[in-house]
Amino acid sequence: MTLAQETRYYSPQEYLELEVNSEIRHEYINGLIIHKTGGTPNHNQLAGNFYAMLNFALKRQPYQVFVTDQRLWIPTRKIHTYPDIMVVKTPLEYEQGRKDTLEGV
Repeated sequence: MTLAQETRYYSPQEYLELEVNSEIRHEYINGLIIHKTGGTPNHNQLAGNFYAMLNFALKRQPYQVFVTDQRLWIPTRKIHTYPDIMVVKTPLEYEQGRKDTLEGV
């Protein structure tokens, strides 16, 4: 006999409270908190190369390039995530009440 596990849904605020104090990163997708796995050395090398290329290509442009550890809030999808690479138009827009989370569309 197996017992069904009940799925727990979190509010974005509950997620952020847990995430700020966590030693590992998690993503938030419409109420669910999902552990973000680490990448492979090849994946890391590709992301680093792509970041460097974009950072150089967008110099003196109204954009900023971020890599890996920058949290992004997408309110229309109810997602908090850490993209491998992210290009954001400046000035930066932050999630309301936060200084550590950028907001996207």
